[in-house]
Amino acid sequence: MNTAASAVQPGHLYVVATPIGNLGDLSPRALDVLRGVDAICAEDTRNSAGLLSHFGVKKPLLALHDHNEEQVAAGLVARIAGGDSLALVSDAGTPLVSDPGFRLVRAVREAGLPVVALPGPCAAIAALSISGIPSDRFLFVGFLPAKASQRRAALEELAAEPATLLLYESSHRIADCAADLATVLGTRRVCIARELTKLFEQSAVMSAAELPAWIAADAHREKGEFALVVEGAPKREALSGGADVERILRVLVRELGASQGSKLAAEITGMKKRELYEMSLGFGGAAQD
Repeated sequence: MNTAASAVQPGHLYVVATPIGNLGDLSPRALDVLRGVDAICAEDTRNSAGLLSHFGVKKPLLALHDHNEEQVAAGLVARIAGGDSLALVSDAGTPLVSDPGFRLVRAVREAGLPVVALPGPCAAIAALSISGIPSDRFLFVGFLPAKASQRRAALEELAAEPATLLLYESSHRIADCAADLATVLGTRRVCIARELTKLFEQSAVMSAAELPAWIAADAHREKGEFALVVEGAPKREALSGGADVERILRVLVRELGASQGSKLAAEITGMKKRELYEMSLGFGGAAQD
């Protein structure tokens, strides 16, 4: 029999994934653990109180967020060492995935105490699963910088990454983020997933260059929480010493334009100018001449 009492062991930390929208996605095991632990560490106790109330769970809630985690972790470890069982939840989805909890989990591990995962909803993985973009290798990026110049620079650094990229974005910045994706990544495929598991869930796949127009076509497409799945860079020839051809080409094209940049890149890399020029056409924001 799987009861709340049998689901929870003393002196354990349980990392519990909670729904990102649809409350039906909370697993029976997760519910058993939340009912059986001594207390629940929550990113926002008000938000988690609503979730727990829906399921009739009455447990003490302990605030654990970016601003206090370092200070409260030692006390929570002491409670676990003393035999208490604690659960860790975030506002939605899997804790530690763009959410607090890393410091606590590390502290519990360093104390030699057990940490148990209760897997479940995660917006990034959900978006990846419906994108049709390669999923054999991916890099979770989370939120890009809020400032435009820093966001563009971050995308430039990621442009040569062959793994699929998983991004999060807010409604306030999705249009600007889409414009930067179009400029930097051009023809790369992007899956934009909005409000996953919620009433107005929507997803679409297109090139990065098409993304700004798609968002602008309907005001509703700027609303909600977003997960973006971005196709990785095609494999490129690498220079001896590990320097990346595409990275060199991007810099030269940005400064000199496509024709002159490709010519100089050909001299540096030994590759054919025509091949490099065709590669530059996929950069989206490159100066073409």
